Amino acid sequence: MLLIGTNFYGPGERHIGPQLDQAGGQIPDAHGYDVRTGKELWTFHTFPHPGEVGNDTWANDSWKNRTGNNVWAFALTVDEEHDIVYEPVSGPGANFYGGDRPGADLFGNALVALDLNTGKMKWYFQTVHHELWDYNLPPAPGLIDIVRNGKKIQALVQVTKSGYMFILDRVTGKPIFGVEERPVDKSNVPGEASYPTQPFPLKPPPISRVSFSHDDIVTGDDTTPEHVKACQELWDKFGGLYNAGPFTTFPYHAAGATTKPAIVFPGATGGANWGGTATDPKLGYIFVNTKDSPLVGWMEDNPRYTPGNPQGLMPYIRAAPSGLGFFSAQVHDASGRTIGNWPCFKPPWGRLIAVNASTGDFAWEVPLGVTDSLPEGKRNTGAQNSAGPIATAGGLVFVGATSDSRFRAFDSKTGKELWVTKLDYTASAIPITYQGKNGKQYVAIVAAVGGAGRGGASAPGGQGLVVFALP
Repeated sequence: MLLIGTNFYGPGERHIGPQLDQAGGQIPDAHGYDVRTGKELWTFHTFPHPGEVGNDTWANDSWKNRTGNNVWAFALTVDEEHDIVYEPVSGPGANFYGGDRPGADLFGNALVALDLNTGKMKWYFQTVHHELWDYNLPPAPGLIDIVRNGKKIQALVQVTKSGYMFILDRVTGKPIFGVEERPVDKSNVPGEASYPTQPFPLKPPPISRVSFSHDDIVTGDDTTPEHVKACQELWDKFGGLYNAGPFTTFPYHAAGATTKPAIVFPGATGGANWGGTATDPKLGYIFVNTKDSPLVGWMEDNPRYTPGNPQGLMPYIRAAPSGLGFFSAQVHDASGRTIGNWPCFKPPWGRLIAVNASTGDFAWEVPLGVTDSLPEGKRNTGAQNSAGPIATAGGLVFVGATSDSRFRAFDSKTGKELWVTKLDYTASAIPITYQGKNGKQYVAIVAAVGGAGRGGASAPGGQGLVVFALP
């Protein structure tokens, strides 16, 4: 069988991202095909149709002709024993305004378990109700067997850009450690009806920063006096930044009005991104790399909007004051040359985390990445990162991902960094390991410039496949 989701652009095409500011556009579905005959075996509606589970979560028939809710994970996860395919569904358009779609908006931001033979839904788990942050689900879940209270449980692990890890029973979808709905910030954007609660796992703890206050701004112990001054000036320019904890909403900014921009963590590219997790079945550990990359801004009137426009453009869009989008500040050397653009919040800016799947606790966490442009003694900051790790039977975790262009190996049990090498390019891919004809084990990674986000040293242009032999 061939099991696929839906992407909105093909090889060589620009990612137009229609869901960012409009409701209309490409319509997604998930499909199963017979690879021998090409016959379509089933279709699953990620926007549930009338009579299907979840349709009632779209008030005013707002599911119709809507873009988003596509399954864009680069690979899906299958449980062959139970004939289940797990499909992580993205969010609905428009990402930052949902005034035209009151309700929880299933199956947006939800992990859906389907019978892979029929496409019928077995269960679902929604990680974000009524998307307003671009907290979609790019990574497919990982599978792991755990022991809890003396009982073996077949589990799965879904990580999110919203900064949380959900550990679920992969047969029933029930949370292993419990999930509770908690009240969250309420939007003041005209016409918006933000969802009053969001799901929070009782364990593990957040895997990324999910709140912010003035006390979290960098100090001289973190970076440099010049950088601290520039960050404080950014904060003071707007009389501070607004944050109300997890799921902070972007406030409405009317033209000419005085409004504090919101700073939202982990941000639309933060938390755990498309690289997902790796697992060590012997230790029962789950490994994930995460980053803090906030979005800063507000909602304002959309100058392109006209009532009844055929594109489904929304009346309000997210925007940020100039120079404030990621709350970072440039730093210069004595000659005035820019040497870095460092985050204005305290490090670590990126982490590698091991979670004990049987207890839900962190087994260890370490900063992932360095900032070469910082003074000696302050460089172990963690770095912006994308992609994910792999774990080997020999007790190692390999990960590239970081914007400092390094490739690293860690001890699976302790988190100690055992090996690191500097690459010519940014390794924004997941490594692979394989055995050669000579019986040796190799680790390979694709490295290409520009794929790991902001921060860190820039790499020369180009790309490459880099292969290492294990001793």
